[in-house]
Amino acid sequence: QLQLVESGGGLVQPGGSLRLSCTASGFTLDNYAIGWFRQAPGKEREGVSCISSSGGSATYEDSVKGRFTISRDNAKGTVYLQMNSLNPEDTAVYYCAASEYYSGSYWVSDEYDYWGQGTQVTVSS
Repeated sequence: QLQLVESGGGLVQPGGSLRLSCTASGFTLDNYAIGWFRQAPGKEREGVSCISSSGGSATYEDSVKGRFTISRDNAKGTVYLQMNSLNPEDTAVYYCAASEYYSGSYWVSDEYDYWGQGTQVTVSS
């Protein structure tokens, strides 16, 4: 069974940090671009960031630029999303997704072949 698993979510105060991780079961992430999406209550799912299969290229949604950093360790089969300076608007379920034939449109859900179940991030005092 091919699946992605997110971890690292939780409750954090405004201004705090979290690091999310994405790993794969049943396949390796090496040949896949990996994207992070989020969905807040009552809102549509939105693309947050994406990293190429080699790790040489990364893109970010405007609201997270300068605060979030995506990275990957292919030797460990893990992709990370480091989130700093979190604010309540970042509260959402965060999902990772894998794209085998990534064309660069990180925000388009159809780019991705596999999805995780999500991890909750809550930013609140």
